[in-house]
Amino acid sequence: MTTLETGSSLIAAPAPAILPSRPAASPARVALQQFSKSPSGVVGALLLIALVLCTILGPLLYPVDPLDIAGAPFTPPSADAWLGTDYLGRDVLAGLIYGGRATLTVGTVAALITIMIGVSVGSLSGYFGGVIDTTLVKITEFFQILPPLLFAMVLVTLFGQKLTTITVAIGAVSWTTAARLTRAEFMRLRNLDFIKASRAAGAGNVHLILRVILPNALPPIIISATLAIGVAILFEGGLSFLGLGDPNTMSWGLMLGQNRNYVLDAWWTVTFPGAAIFLAVLAVSLVGDGVNDAINPRLRRRT
Repeated sequence: MTTLETGSSLIAAPAPAILPSRPAASPARVALQQFSKSPSGVVGALLLIALVLCTILGPLLYPVDPLDIAGAPFTPPSADAWLGTDYLGRDVLAGLIYGGRATLTVGTVAALITIMIGVSVGSLSGYFGGVIDTTLVKITEFFQILPPLLFAMVLVTLFGQKLTTITVAIGAVSWTTAARLTRAEFMRLRNLDFIKASRAAGAGNVHLILRVILPNALPPIIISATLAIGVAILFEGGLSFLGLGDPNTMSWGLMLGQNRNYVLDAWWTVTFPGAAIFLAVLAVSLVGDGVNDAINPRLRRRT
């Protein structure tokens, strides 16, 4: 409260109000706002959400077992079978609904395995350097020169055509890109001033790797993870197309593989699963572009 002198009297004047400062937005909120400004990212996210909802809610709206015989083989799309039947008479739409669960699960889990292996190898190599770096780089180069699809085929053939084996095989042959990316980020960050300050303050190697360097190296790793999902979906489709899919679990790749010989006689048996794989990979790629726009500081400064 302040006072103003008017003639011989003093008049009390209210003190100026102090407006509360607005709290700074969290990095996650800023990234989400930037992502919402990316048209491709928003379209990809909506498409991906639609595919996931179809696999979750589809069985409630269309309760048909994808492995049951729903009609005569190669029945064209009709009111009885909306997307037709395959070479065994199984409903194609039911296969798409239930197969989407397996395909999207394989893509997500295989991508997680890819990132876990790649980040582990790349972080150790980039942080310690020296003999450890040389050894891990040689191992990475060895796996990198192996044809990934051929290596995955060997693993699936040796350990059985199960969905779990296929998922692990895809993750085991796809980690080299993530490892090289993580290694480059760790080598760039490990000699910066704030890392040296943390080390001088007594921080151990584990703390520096997991709590200091890795969070700052996450943006390109997250982008790589989103793209790895699309690669894993294509891998599963390729293995199934070559006859190495899990025959006991319906997936989009299995539908392609089992009906590949009848594409000229019954186009719907291959077209619809192929379109589903295309849309899923496209959605993941668009989401990856949106994530890149959201967390890339160079692109953010341009907007």
